[in-house]
Amino acid sequence: MLRYVAAKLAQAVFVVWGAYTVTFALLYVLPYDAVDVLFDPTQGDLITAGDKQKARVYYGLDHSLFGQYLHRLGQAVHGDFGRSTRTGQDAWAMISGVLPQTAVLAVTALVLAVALATVVAIVAAYTRWRWLAELFATLPAAGVSIPVFLLGLAALQVFSFRLGWFPPIGNDGIASLVLPAVTLAIPVSAPIARLLLENLDSGMRAGYVTVSLAKGATRLWVVVREVLRNAALPALTIAGVTFGNLLAGAVIVETVFSRSGLGRLTETAVRTQDVAVVQAVVVLAAVIFVVVNLMVDLVYPVLDPRLRARLSARSPA
Repeated sequence: MLRYVAAKLAQAVFVVWGAYTVTFALLYVLPYDAVDVLFDPTQGDLITAGDKQKARVYYGLDHSLFGQYLHRLGQAVHGDFGRSTRTGQDAWAMISGVLPQTAVLAVTALVLAVALATVVAIVAAYTRWRWLAELFATLPAAGVSIPVFLLGLAALQVFSFRLGWFPPIGNDGIASLVLPAVTLAIPVSAPIARLLLENLDSGMRAGYVTVSLAKGATRLWVVVREVLRNAALPALTIAGVTFGNLLAGAVIVETVFSRSGLGRLTETAVRTQDVAVVQAVVVLAAVIFVVVNLMVDLVYPVLDPRLRARLSARSPA
């Protein structure tokens, strides 16, 4: 078991380092100079080469590409990602200012996604009406295939502009959270629902289900109390993917609904080649991703006796 934990920890560190390195490389192949963002383009005649060189020295952009990488990596290990070339603020300070809004959106969307996926799976498995079961079984595929921005625009058009039920933009109260959270929850719920449906379908054919029904248990009781409990455990394996979808979708959703948050900050930072902010956001996302996956990998053997037995058998005596 200790070897299993050590391997997962090493894998987590490698993923974070890889995300940081790839982001650094991609930002430096963009076809413009980050220093140019600092200066007003309408005052080009007043800006000298010396002014730009001072800015490069201040932000550490005067070193070689590899030198910048090592310098920034060393700072990142200590939690220092430098200052934004766009605002001059500390990168972590900028992130911490908008992170709560994105966290509320992500958590709300995740709760809605799990609830939606569970309802879809239970209805598809419980109902005796074939047409209804087939209808609900197609919902996960539909949720995956529809782009997030299209869902958001449709929700705005119908529920904000036409019906006037919810505000179209902003971060003002719970009402402004409903449409963004639902928009983000629909595609996130799709893989969860699909996996639950597959496991429920196979679980309903198990022998213990036949025995429970023969003893007088209702079909709904069997689905919820026995089959769903066993089917939910494998759904833990896609928790990391689910969080990845949440983080990626938040960028689009916050842009569509004009919400201040990590998504809009990331979009602006990438557009202006704000290296410090982009790398801080990517590392934060990678850490969240690997922590969630690590928790799943460590909890799964505890909940699944079969996997725990296999790991114990592999361990040296």
